[in-house]
Formats: sequence, C-alpha cells, structure tokens
Amino acid sequence: MKTKRISEAMEKALNTQMTREAYQAQVYLAYASWAEVNGFTGISEFLYKHMEEERMHMSKFLKFINDRGGHARIAAIEAPPADPKDLGDCLRQALQHEINNSKAIDEIVHLAHEEKDWATFSFGQWFVKEQIEEETLINELLDKYNLAAGEETGNAGLYEFDRDTATASQEATLPRDEVL
Repeated sequence: MKTKRISEAMEKALNTQMTREAYQAQVYLAYASWAEVNGFTGISEFLYKHMEEERMHMSKFLKFINDRGGHARIAAIEAPPADPKDLGDCLRQALQHEINNSKAIDEIVHLAHEEKDWATFSFGQWFVKEQIEEETLINELLDKYNLAAGEETGNAGLYEFDRDTATASQEATLPRDEVL
C-alpha cells in the first residue's frame, strides 16, 4: 500500500478534473463526428486528433493521482452537448469548453497553493500552460473561420479553411516560447 501524499480534497479535485478531461475528449469526438458527416473532413480530422490529446490529459491525471498514493476513480462521463448549428458555432463552443476547463485547472492550482502541495502545484503548472495553448489554438481557428466565412467572401474561403485545418498543428506558438 502506497503512502498517500495528497489530501482528500485534492484527490477529489483531481478525480473531478480527470473526468472533465474525459468529457472534453467526448465533446471533441462528438464535434469531429458532426464535422465529418457535414462534409468538413479537414475540421473533423483536426478535432479527432484533439480528442486524442484530451484523452492523454485524462491519463496524466490518472497516473498522477495514483502515483501520489491516491486512487483515480473512473466515473461516468456526461453526454456531449447537442450538435452545433454550424461550423462557427462548433468552434465557439469548443473555445468555451477550453475556457471552462482553464478555470477548473486554475482552481486545482489554487488549492495546491493553499495546501502547500508543491508536487500538485508543479503538475498543475503544466496544465495551466497547456490551457493557454489550447485557448490560443481554438481562438486562432475561430479567427481564421471568421475570415473565411465573412460576408465579403461569401463563404468562398470555407473550402480552403477546411482543407488547411486537416494539417493544422495541435499546438499554438505562444509569445513567451519564441526565442528573440
């Protein structure tokens, strides 16, 4: 039996976040399927890849909880939201999910700071940075969509936007990451 090195409150918060990451994967899976059946194969490919990334995040939480002597508890995952109305709605909803996820990560980091649980605080910092990247990535896609689907283009750019998204990076370059 391992020695438990996280509080009950932290174990509960981490388990909740692990389930939230699984839910995020379900959302991306549902949106990818919606995009695929609506002819947006590039967007669907991007979203399927992002679903895999969210599953990896879930696994990181699971391993961390167990490695700290806690018990990762697998819970039911809430059903994803209804299909988006259109591609813009899909991207706006994805961005809002990322923003909500960032707030949840911030709460874990805050709790770790209050408890002086520096191992979890350090672990949480990786996710803080990751969420900045996630929000930036989806926000940039939304900006490109808005340009491609703008009234002045008559939606002519959506085909190129969809095609280009298939090979889009799953990471965003943040200003602090660039070497001057």
